[in-house]
Amino acid sequence: MVFRGKIVGTETPVSVTIEDGRITSVGEDGEASLGGADVWISPGIFDVQVNGAGGINFSSGDLTVERVLQACEWPYRAGTALFCPTVTTSPAEHAISGLRALAGACEQSKAADASFVGFHVEGPYIASEDGPRGAHPLQHTRDPDWDEFCRYQEAAEGRIRILTLAPEREGSLAFIEKAADAGVIVALGHTGASRARIREAVAAGARMSTHLGNGAHAEIPRHDNYIWEQLAADELWAGIIPDGHHLPPPVLKSFYRSKQKERLCLVSDVSSIAGLPPGVYGRSYGTDEVEIHENGKISLAGTPYLAGASLFLDHGIPNTVAYTDATLAEAVETATINPARLLGVDDRLGRVAPGMDASLTLFRWAEGQEALSVVATIVRGEVAYKASSSGAVQSRRR
Repeated sequence: MVFRGKIVGTETPVSVTIEDGRITSVGEDGEASLGGADVWISPGIFDVQVNGAGGINFSSGDLTVERVLQACEWPYRAGTALFCPTVTTSPAEHAISGLRALAGACEQSKAADASFVGFHVEGPYIASEDGPRGAHPLQHTRDPDWDEFCRYQEAAEGRIRILTLAPEREGSLAFIEKAADAGVIVALGHTGASRARIREAVAAGARMSTHLGNGAHAEIPRHDNYIWEQLAADELWAGIIPDGHHLPPPVLKSFYRSKQKERLCLVSDVSSIAGLPPGVYGRSYGTDEVEIHENGKISLAGTPYLAGASLFLDHGIPNTVAYTDATLAEAVETATINPARLLGVDDRLGRVAPGMDASLTLFRWAEGQEALSVVATIVRGEVAYKASSSGAVQSRRR
């Protein structure tokens, strides 16, 4: 199979040849089966925080393999070839059931096995107080429990790669040390921790900030606060949500400049209702209803409080170009090679080069467009999504 287009960051169209799921050559010649001179080719967009889509919640107690595969259609349509399905704060039995279904999808589907670079568990070991807790259900927030987490990891068949917690919870520092020793990336999030506690968590092995600037108090001290401390910590990668709702443009720009491109990962944090039309929808685990607004914002119904996102990184990458100093190539790097480096898989993912896995995103885009126009999403050499002239799915891999 041969794809034709300009690799993001270059100006000359090339042909990318794929065999057995890997890129075998990148050169000027070749009869392409997909693409064109006006098409951009990037490494597969890689999102480390996807909570579900199309009404399917990865934290659901009744999640099935079939529903997992149905949910994958939404990120594929948006050009997301790689992602970390995310299980959020919920009853332990629901989380374990969800993790088993996700692991089952990897066993039954080559596409899921290739796309799911690792699982992300966000909570339940997060702050219980209003503000930092965000839309996570209060009754299921709790202190870290290593034995419980081991049950989660067993259900996931060892695929949990990222765990988000609040370091102020009792027992968190010892937990961070154990998780880090086990190869799990500990991310700080949904936290109201002191600056000193943030530093202690970093010393214990924390490596990331989950959706920095969100899952926070509405008002904090202007200087002495956990956001500045995480921005200043060179040891921490920062995940940020560039949907235009979670971070105002000046904040997005400031975060980009502070962390610099090399320590930043764009994340969507899409909710389970991402992809559904505007309206009010019910929530699980005793939380309030949520509303999708016409502009794509998701909030707790009747309140200004955010409750996840509905826009994938096909919107987030152009927003990053529009609101920060990033070029298209730099914005793409924060959503491709950077998450690959964070998870330690940059030896096979994140670059369009011979020998790399053939997970790619093909798109058209010109400055000023609000979203990438996705041409195709390629997962380990197979077409997971292809747009027709009407944008309909032409081919999808299972």
